Amino acid sequence: MQAITSMVLDIFVDIARKNYKDRRNRQMQGIARVKTEGKYSGRRKDTGKRKIIASLLKFGHSYSEIQITAKCSRQLIVVVAKETE
Repeated sequence: MQAITSMVLDIFVDIARKNYKDRRNRQMQGIARVKTEGKYSGRRKDTGKRKIIASLLKFGHSYSEIQITAKCSRQLIVVVAKETE
């Protein structure tokens, strides 16, 4: 019984992995097609969050404080800091 259960789980894992790869490939194909048409610009920047981060940086808050206050990643804070220099 254990062998059958293990085999069924392996089958489900393989199906899920194939489904994931197929969806990723279709997404990449769609993005490539739209880019050639000039309609794809990527994800929009959150200007509101960036303004909050910039003002907190201006007032001398630490990255950790900004991360908690703005609920953002440390990388975004670094990017905004470089933009405001």
